Formats: sequence, C-alpha cells, structure tokens
Amino acid sequence: MESNPINSLSQLKAAGTVVVTDTGEFETISKFRPQDATTNPSLILAAANKPEYADLIDTAVQYALKNAYGTENQTQLAVDRLLVEFGKKIMDIIPGRVSTEVDARLSFDKKATIKKALEIIDLYEEQGVDRDRVLIKIAATWEGIQAALELEQVYDIHCNLTLIFSFVQAVACAEAQVTLISPFVGRILDWYKAKTGKQYEGAADPGVISVVRIFKYFKAYGYKTIVMGASFRNVSEIKALAGCDYLTIAPTLLDQLQSSTDAVPKVLDPATSAAEEQEPFVSFVSNETAFRFELNEDQMATEKLSEGVRKFSADCNTLFDLLREKVKVAQEEVNNISNGVPSLFRRVLSKL
Repeated sequence: MESNPINSLSQLKAAGTVVVTDTGEFETISKFRPQDATTNPSLILAAANKPEYADLIDTAVQYALKNAYGTENQTQLAVDRLLVEFGKKIMDIIPGRVSTEVDARLSFDKKATIKKALEIIDLYEEQGVDRDRVLIKIAATWEGIQAALELEQVYDIHCNLTLIFSFVQAVACAEAQVTLISPFVGRILDWYKAKTGKQYEGAADPGVISVVRIFKYFKAYGYKTIVMGASFRNVSEIKALAGCDYLTIAPTLLDQLQSSTDAVPKVLDPATSAAEEQEPFVSFVSNETAFRFELNEDQMATEKLSEGVRKFSADCNTLFDLLREKVKVAQEEVNNISNGVPSLFRRVLSKL
C-alpha cells in the first residue's frame, strides 16, 4: 500500500522554515495552524469591514469611550485596542507570536514610535497577554530602526522590522539586535518587472536574490535576527527560499502549497551559509549618513520604502475614519441615554 505523498507545505516546514500566515482573518489562520501570524493596517482594515468582526470593533469603541476623552483621543485608543483585540484572538489559535504594527504615519518619528509601541504593549498586558508573544512591527526607516534598538535593549520589547527592500536596512536591523526582519520579495519583483519588462522566476527572482544575500550574511556573521521573507507573488519564490528562518505567506499561496505535492528541497542552510566565503563586513546602525547614502543609492529600495509607507499610512487613515465614525455614533448613544431619551425613540421622532 502506497503512502500518501507529502504536500509542498509540509515539505517547506520539513526544510526548517517556520510558516507564518499573512492575514488578519481567524478562520484562515485556524485552517493552516501556523506558528506565528503577521498583521498590518491593510489586513486589519480588510477584516474590520466584515460583519463577523463587528464585536471586536464594539469592544474597542466601548473601551475607548470609558478610558479617553474627546473624539480624536477616543478614536486613537479605539484603533489601538482593535489591533490588540485582533492580536488576542489570533493568539488563541496559534502557539507563537503575533506582529502588531505601529501606525505607519509615525515611521519618521523615533520618539512617537517608541511611545506608541509602549502603549500597545501596555494594552496587551492589561488583557493578560505576555509581551513575549507580541512583535511590534515597525517600518525600517532610519528612525524606525533606532526606535526598535531602544525598544529591544531598554524595554525588552520584541520588534519586527518591515518594509525591508535593501541590504543596508537589513544589516542595520541586525546590528540593532531586532528580533525579526521582514524583507519583501514580491514588491522587489514588481519593481524590476516594471523597469525591465522581463520575467523572473525562482532563484533568478530579484526579491529572492535579496533575501538569500541577507540570510547568508546574517549566518556568516552570527547575527541572531530572524529573517522572515514576506510579500510573495508566486509559489516559485517561496520554494526558492526553502530553509529560510521564517516565511510569511498569504492564504492563497498557502492553499496552493497545501494542495500540491511538488518537491520543495531545502535551499538555504544556516550551517552551510556560515561556512561559505563571507561578504565583507559592513556597519550602519551608528552611522546615519552612511545609512541614508547607501539607501539613497538603491533606487528600487528608496522608491518601494516610500511607496510602502504611503500605502500603509493611507490604510491607517481609512481605519481611523472607520473607527472615528463608530466612536461618534457610540458617543451619541451615550449622550441620548444620559439625557433621558432613548436613542431609538429620538430616531423615530426625527422621522415624524
């Protein structure tokens, strides 16, 4: 009797890669049972617009009304609590950590990023969640990396540095001893395809090449920072990074891997990478001028980092607008009750 062939997703895990889901939807996370999960403003916004998550929004809004004053302060607190609500629910499903992102509009403000990270961690701990289960997700700008360095070393808060498109960003993060980085694969591919008109696949994919370089450099110089490839466009990219520390994968691609039995051989190996000929050592975390110059020299990374911050910021604005309206409606309900007139009766009267 022949045994059932092992699917590609199981083979990827067997290659030593920790699989992480890139979604905010609980049903999808339950389906794949990953070790960790990542969220971002776009994913939370997409989930928040679905009726099945209305209870989470209500919880966040009611908390904000009780613990803050003024619409803007209440909206800010409601958004933060909503992120925590999603994180808590995801932690009920997975055994590992959840990445919760700091407002992208703070990407160029070190102090504000630190303050927001501490507020998010306080909200988690208030709900009984240990900070070790949370990764604070921050854009890998110069200011973001410096904020992460302080959060890790002073406050013992684990960070996930995202929107990484260049070697210089990755190296600075490793020097800052951040817990994890998310170098983007698919968005790098998008840029090169648009610029050259060429098609890339597998090991020849520019995004794959970028992650392989970062992975090998980290292992060669003994950096403990986890490399988590992100933003995939196809299964070919994922297979070409089998053996990478972590990979965060969208549900559609997880489905493809789970339904396939194609071979996924191990490509990246920490021991082999550490023993290979080393790339020259470089340092950026204490040299802002060198960091900014090298990043500026990389046109792709400069453009994609800027674009990524803009997109996440736009989704933050939309999420704030959604919660602001919820806060206003809830506050009106409270005011109507406190004035002794049931809100339903007031709405009926207004239509007469």
